[in-house]
Amino acid sequence: MEIEAVFSPSGLATAAELSAVLSRKQLAGLVKAGRLIRVFRGVYAASEPDLVGKLAALDLFVGQPVVACMGTAAALYGFDAENTLPLHVLDPGVRLRPSVGLMVHQRVGAPLRRVQGRLATAPAWTAIEIARALRRPRALATLDAALHVGACTAAELRATIAEHKGRRGIVKVRKLINHTDCLAESPMESEARLVFIDGGLPVPELQYSIVDRYGRCWRVDFAWPDALVAAEYDSVEWHVGRDALLHDRLKTVRLQECGWTTIPMTVDDIHGDPVGLVARINAQLLRRRLVG
Repeated sequence: MEIEAVFSPSGLATAAELSAVLSRKQLAGLVKAGRLIRVFRGVYAASEPDLVGKLAALDLFVGQPVVACMGTAAALYGFDAENTLPLHVLDPGVRLRPSVGLMVHQRVGAPLRRVQGRLATAPAWTAIEIARALRRPRALATLDAALHVGACTAAELRATIAEHKGRRGIVKVRKLINHTDCLAESPMESEARLVFIDGGLPVPELQYSIVDRYGRCWRVDFAWPDALVAAEYDSVEWHVGRDALLHDRLKTVRLQECGWTTIPMTVDDIHGDPVGLVARINAQLLRRRLVG
């Protein structure tokens, strides 16, 4: 029997299954050479498994299907703003010790939903659970992300908040829910918006479209249309390279031709100098009002 025949369609096999074609020494040698991957004790993969594959491997290790929660559930739904690395699962009721790559949670009665063929805590419940444990900016990023991908509605988030009354961190989340916006496209956009809110700036329009004099449509992250002021988050990853640089320069010029003032901001502005960022934007808003 060939080794490949032992692996399931998910690319997983147990040590007992592999013992039919490999000795323990041969198995150890293949793992050491990187030809097989030990996912959990006694569970191996033919290649590096994705999130669903890791959960399937954990099923084999535990001996029953596990339920994803927290960041792992958020990743399955598509709104893991924290880029969670360890697997987060509900306590399956059998001995399962937390480890570097595994977190086990006690959440009796958590509502469940099936996603990508697996059971996970319901999206609104997941978002609120994560947000309760995070700082305000990151909590808002998670709530925005859940709305942005359509995993749940604002009404569902509010209902879940009501169910969590009295739990740690829920007051913070209850206040943040009034500032959520499904148009936020990245965690840093959410964080920037909270800086604007805390700084007392007028609420901007998100993902605002501006048509230049040549008929080309440009979209800006934040806009105050009455003042013709826009703010753009510049991430290093997105704006690196010749093409990106030329695109940004052309965008700035075209918007200036239409009378717009564009204020760039980076993660250093948002995290390191929020007061200065608010002051820069506010100065442009006030200038426009005086000119007008």
